[in-house]
Amino acid sequence: MIEEPVKLVVKRDRPRPTEAQIAAFQDTPTGFVVDAMFGRGSLDTRIAPLDRHRHRVAGPALCAENQPGDILATLAALNFVRPGDILMVGVAGWQGCSASGDRVCGMAKNGGAVGLVTDGPLRDLEGIEAVGLPAWCTGLNPGSPFTTGPGTVGGAMALGGQHVATGDMIVADADGVVVVPFDQIDSVIARLDAVRHSETSLDAEVQAGLKVPPAIVELVGGPETRHE
Repeated sequence: MIEEPVKLVVKRDRPRPTEAQIAAFQDTPTGFVVDAMFGRGSLDTRIAPLDRHRHRVAGPALCAENQPGDILATLAALNFVRPGDILMVGVAGWQGCSASGDRVCGMAKNGGAVGLVTDGPLRDLEGIEAVGLPAWCTGLNPGSPFTTGPGTVGGAMALGGQHVATGDMIVADADGVVVVPFDQIDSVIARLDAVRHSETSLDAEVQAGLKVPPAIVELVGGPETRHE
């Protein structure tokens, strides 16, 4: 006989970045963060900004791991949202119904969440835009989910091709979503200044007329000479 799973697991003792660590990622493009992680950390391209506004948010992950087509853990997670959190809603990539809607987004925002990310679709686009909570998802689906469980709040899960744990730093903008593992936060912050300097310097060179990166010119042996 198969034992029935526990309907809901809540992990209350969860790590959280310091306010200084959280502040270090504010207004930082996701591309900079990925570069500071040597090309790692970005979620699947299918998880994209929901609306047309160019939001940029950064905050600690609060994970809600649901079964496909279910949102019991998501609803339970609303009780544990802290100001500045990003609610990470896992549905094992299920596309058959919505993973959240405008009321869940509204309650998450009321609790202090600054964003919602899911590997499933959302619903109630106009309502979500009215709520104003930035959201990243795989698209839209009007189907209603169940609330039967089982589910886990405050743990870790696979989402969008990455391992995401509660307390990881999440950075999201128009380009997508990046996960910074909790134990790598300080090392990534330490590399961000160098990335910013490199990006700013290269931007200035392009604006000044740079046509080909110097390293490429050296590799191919100089600019092409045209013979009329």
